[in-house]
Amino acid sequence: MPKRLTQTSSLIVIGARVVETGANTFTQGSVDLQLNPLDNEVFVVQAIDLETALPDGAAGVNTSVTSALTTTTQTAMPSLASTNCMAIKNNLIQAAGFIDSGVGFETSSMESPPAGLEYIGIIATNDFFLQVQGIGNTNPKTVTCKVYGYRARASANIYAALVQSELLSS
Repeated sequence: MPKRLTQTSSLIVIGARVVETGANTFTQGSVDLQLNPLDNEVFVVQAIDLETALPDGAAGVNTSVTSALTTTTQTAMPSLASTNCMAIKNNLIQAAGFIDSGVGFETSSMESPPAGLEYIGIIATNDFFLQVQGIGNTNPKTVTCKVYGYRARASANIYAALVQSELLSS
């Protein structure tokens, strides 16, 4: 457990799902952690698993589905380089130039950390956000996630620094 945080719960597993509002449309959902700010409560993230829908296969058309999990709200799909992006996953089919089919690719951030890491992030505000967006698809796509972690209490100065850092990074 991170120093200066007091664990207040056992392992918590949170699941969520977001469906595009229309094919190839950036869509975001929020998940309320129900943290108690009066007690300086935070959520310590130990692992994240993203399951992103497969893109539509179409001869001669590149298609993809990208999903992400962030600590702040987004207006477009973030990259892993974004400070508040905790996980990202891409499923792609490269078919441009092919008559019958393409080649599928999958990329993702380190969804489940190696055992040597105590945690992969701390969420200090009440929500986290799940995003999905397809490109070149005919059907709306989905993302589901599992977030593993625990509640903890921070000292007043650590809590204030975590909240300010999270909000300023958006």
